Amino acid sequence: MGESLQAFSQHHKTLLEEKMASFVERLESPAVLKEAMQYSLSAGGKRIRPLLLFATLAAYGQETIKGLNSACALEMVHTYSLIHDDLPSMDDDDLRRGKPTNHKVYGEANAILAGDALLTFSFQLIAETDEAFASPEAKLALIKEFAQSAGAEGMVGGQVADMLGEKKTLTLPELEYIHVHKTGKLLSFGVMAGAILAGASDKEKQLLLEFSTHLGLAFQIRDDILDLEGSEELIGKPVGSDEVNAKSTYPSILTMNGAKAALDEHTQLAKEKLAKTGLNTYYLEKITDMLAERNH
Repeated sequence: MGESLQAFSQHHKTLLEEKMASFVERLESPAVLKEAMQYSLSAGGKRIRPLLLFATLAAYGQETIKGLNSACALEMVHTYSLIHDDLPSMDDDDLRRGKPTNHKVYGEANAILAGDALLTFSFQLIAETDEAFASPEAKLALIKEFAQSAGAEGMVGGQVADMLGEKKTLTLPELEYIHVHKTGKLLSFGVMAGAILAGASDKEKQLLLEFSTHLGLAFQIRDDILDLEGSEELIGKPVGSDEVNAKSTYPSILTMNGAKAALDEHTQLAKEKLAKTGLNTYYLEKITDMLAERNH
């Protein structure tokens, strides 16, 4: 099937990063605000969420350019969440991907406002998707799905549940609730946005939603394993930080062997859901393997 995942990923990362920079550059706003937005957008990262959107479009044999505005919007919301996560009132982190966090460079007020600006701009970008790529109905469906995935029923709700769960021993369902919402909903949006733009059937959307839910859980379990077994150099934060912060994790609830078994199970279930779609899911399968096997 065409190019390797590495080539597919590199091409789309470059496209995404150039487009995000040009979108922010055109804004008529104070220079320091644009600079703070660009600082965190350009800090690197795996760009997994937009990559899932492009890979879903590819599964339908559609031009991936269709999803560029939505992909930029998705990465902007992910980036805003990281800027706010790092604030003293939240996780109080000084470094993100080896660079000083946004508030360390621009001050707390500008960091908060840069996050706010990225969040609100993201919805404008979806609304501005070219009519040739998305009908007004499709744009409305994207905006509704995006708001649910990012807000109180999605990522923000998961973040609150995560804070409430600190220094408590959580049950497995409580931990899964946090991760399905805090991490999983935005991952799912990447897949569901691709499905909406491709005109997927309700049955395909359901299978893709189930795929992305298992993928999100596998992603988080791998994170928890890496927090204990990973290389500090590769993951970019101190190993064992979850233990120090007394956070419930998959290894703490299931044991390390149990967590690894759960990782394998969710990875397998994700692939089974993909197989049932009957689509050409080569890139989605490769991304699933990559996330399950990654070392950072």
